[in-house]
Amino acid sequence: MRIVILAPQGVQSLDVVGPAEVFWEAARRLGDPFAYEVVVMGATAEPISGTGSLRFLPDCTIDDPDQEIDTLLVGGDPSFDEIDPKVTAWLRRRAPTIRRYGSVCTGVFLLAAAGLLDGRRVTTHWECAAKLKSEYPDVIVDADQIFIREGALCTTAGVTAGMDLALALVEEDYGRNLALIVARYMVMFLKRPGGQSQFSTHLAAQMSGKSAIQQAQEYALQNLATPLSITAMAQQAGMSVRNFARVFRREIKMTPADFVEAARLEAARRSLEDSLTPLQHIATACGFGNSDAMRRAFVRTLGVSPYDYRRRFRSALYKQGVERGCS
Repeated sequence: MRIVILAPQGVQSLDVVGPAEVFWEAARRLGDPFAYEVVVMGATAEPISGTGSLRFLPDCTIDDPDQEIDTLLVGGDPSFDEIDPKVTAWLRRRAPTIRRYGSVCTGVFLLAAAGLLDGRRVTTHWECAAKLKSEYPDVIVDADQIFIREGALCTTAGVTAGMDLALALVEEDYGRNLALIVARYMVMFLKRPGGQSQFSTHLAAQMSGKSAIQQAQEYALQNLATPLSITAMAQQAGMSVRNFARVFRREIKMTPADFVEAARLEAARRSLEDSLTPLQHIATACGFGNSDAMRRAFVRTLGVSPYDYRRRFRSALYKQGVERGCS
């Protein structure tokens, strides 16, 4: 299978190297160096400047005669320089002829500029999601995902998410066992813990610069099934309620109540993805009280019910359970 990675000038180097390493390792483990042929494409034949002072020599350019492409991934330029109209014209022409195509990180802007994403659900790096929504209002941006596969289209979050996507494509092509072997060798998760969230509440807790606030966050994460009032959290931080709310919002960029709801949603999503636990039990364990309250939180925040979320993102364990008649 011919994998083409289109790299603009200034490309995030890991957008190219990360997926390429995954596909190369999969081919090596198969004992077939031609199982995947990874090709770096440039807009011109000039060397491509990447981040980290790396340079790539393109194997081909968009001006070369068309060759068969199985999978196309478009890398992103963190500087958001002007998009070359020759590149977008090439993308519009070639995308319909390719089995799978997509972007890594901010490469999604090239696909959007080519008009390939209107009405489509996509993701990108969480820092760039607002810019994508603003510049391309017809694109449905879900910034809370590691990667999204919608038909032939694949889009990913930040740079390392390109490796997650490549691993998923290896699993699709050659099965779970090979993907697991590659993941173990590369010290990756076959599937990242914590569900689909790019920026989890656990990471937010680690980023806090205030030990008192961090202590309150950790308390909340360990006691999601309890009411978790702002008074209880302020007591854990040893602060007045008013001061706690002010400092929490300044440090974490969200209110304590928003943090608690995000943490409950994250815990519920993990359970929905990785277990056969009934919805009511998940709602109780995560502090929603009942399945109706959990459903309202899911619809309000994610635009999908817990039941539909489980159907969309269920793990292999859940699929096996469905086949056995579990619900």
